[in-house]
Amino acid sequence: MAFNTLYELVRNSVEKYAQKIAFSMFQGEELTYAEVGQRIAKVQDILLESGLNPGDKVALLSSNMPNWGVCYFAVTTAGMVAVPILPDFSSEELDMIIEHSEAKALLVSDKLFTKLSKETISRLNVVIRTKNLGVISQRVNAQGSKAIPKPEDMAVLIYTSGTTSNPKGVMLSHGALCAQTEIAKTLFPVDGNDIFLSVLPLSHTYECSIVMLYPFSLGSRVVYLDRPPTASVLMPALRSVRPTVMLIVPLIIEKIYRHQVQAKFNSNKFWQTLYKIGFIRRYLHRIAGKKLQKVFGGRLRFLGIGGAKLDRTVEQFLLEAQVPYAIGYGLTETAPLLAGAAPSMVRLGSTGPQAPSVELRLENVNPETRQGEIVAKTPCAMIGYYKNPEATAAAFTEDGWFRTGDLGEFDADGWLYVKGRLKNMIVGPSGENIYPEDIESVLNSHVCIADSLVTEHEGRLIALVHFNSEQIEAMIEDWREEWANKKEALEAKTEQLKKEIMEFVNSKVNRFSRISEVVEEKEEFIKTPTHKIKRFLYNGKKLDDKVANTNEKK
Repeated sequence: MAFNTLYELVRNSVEKYAQKIAFSMFQGEELTYAEVGQRIAKVQDILLESGLNPGDKVALLSSNMPNWGVCYFAVTTAGMVAVPILPDFSSEELDMIIEHSEAKALLVSDKLFTKLSKETISRLNVVIRTKNLGVISQRVNAQGSKAIPKPEDMAVLIYTSGTTSNPKGVMLSHGALCAQTEIAKTLFPVDGNDIFLSVLPLSHTYECSIVMLYPFSLGSRVVYLDRPPTASVLMPALRSVRPTVMLIVPLIIEKIYRHQVQAKFNSNKFWQTLYKIGFIRRYLHRIAGKKLQKVFGGRLRFLGIGGAKLDRTVEQFLLEAQVPYAIGYGLTETAPLLAGAAPSMVRLGSTGPQAPSVELRLENVNPETRQGEIVAKTPCAMIGYYKNPEATAAAFTEDGWFRTGDLGEFDADGWLYVKGRLKNMIVGPSGENIYPEDIESVLNSHVCIADSLVTEHEGRLIALVHFNSEQIEAMIEDWREEWANKKEALEAKTEQLKKEIMEFVNSKVNRFSRISEVVEEKEEFIKTPTHKIKRFLYNGKKLDDKVANTNEKK
């Protein structure tokens, strides 16, 4: 059954799946679909008694929990607009978002409440605690109203975490979000027997659309964790919940691969030699894949990966290990999916073909590389950027297709290969298109690198790297007798590593993508709430200083 509004979707599920478990906390409370409906009514009563009306904005700032979905549905099904906010925004950004959105109410979890200023709280009609749906403060006592929303009405206002500018508010309609559930259904069907494990922030469109709206529309169950998905938290949950569906960002699976797989095959010369032989590597990956499936609980049917570029070496492992994974591509502005595939359809390096009901094409195609900007025509496209008509106009082509800002190419069968952000592309000395994300993928596959960023400096490619300190410490222990002290050993090993890394990368990339220098970034890279490096912080003077300091040491 297709839905046109979240009101229709929620009403249908609450009635149809009343006794089934909808949301639960790992080792905590469980809510049936009927109980979700009851709590929705409770939240709506509080909002109405605080003078809210259709179209009013309600900020939702909370960690993942069953009541997150309750609050989201309470707002949107009343004809109001939910403003889900990423928990990782700074205090200043949170205050700015709430002010810019003109939110009149706030639904907030305990820890995040302390990040907000008193001035922000004092301006709100009401503040509601998401943990127990109790009122923290209420400034306005007046009778508001609610209305049944229309498909074209704004349902949510989502502030993106743009790496080079202040966040922009993306307006998504009821119709766009409901169309997203239909796209997901066509790509990978689920039913009431499926159990989703939710580990990413629900305020991210990727998680909200695919791991909340989609399963809720079909009577599935979603289990939440009460803390970040570190290995010590995630592993027990996987063994206990045994999910059939799960979405993750590349960072999670890359860490599992490096610690559980790569570390084993780099442990000594014997394993390193065997691992270089193709058919043996594939055999070892298959064995490792069976063990990984057990780690995930043994019932996993779909492991969705998205939100950033997946390391090619890690994807090759997943493919050869026969893990049921698939990579999706999309943006907040498209709610989000634009391209994707079922696990049986994956191709190394591709996000799959355009999604059902979506049309993709390339603009300003380079005739030599066959790459161009990906533009999309989709029923899930945003209404626009809130209070920003200039940015909205720039985001669409003259014929109404959304500009993704990503560079990509299609193969002969229509499978999409995303190359990177258009604004990140570096033009080489002879006009070559250089994609830093591709080089960073190679860099990050090195066992000693935790994270990296490639940028251009005076016509040369410079790699900023943040080393994996644990790995380097382990290596230094083996060298203890050769060095007078630990600091001397660390400095010497780091300099040697820089040379090894440059040789390692340059042997794996094309001629014009070779790096000229490796510069250590001692502190972790500063990132956005969606864990993308803020590239603009590492250009200009900061990079000048780093390169100058490196040259002085030489």
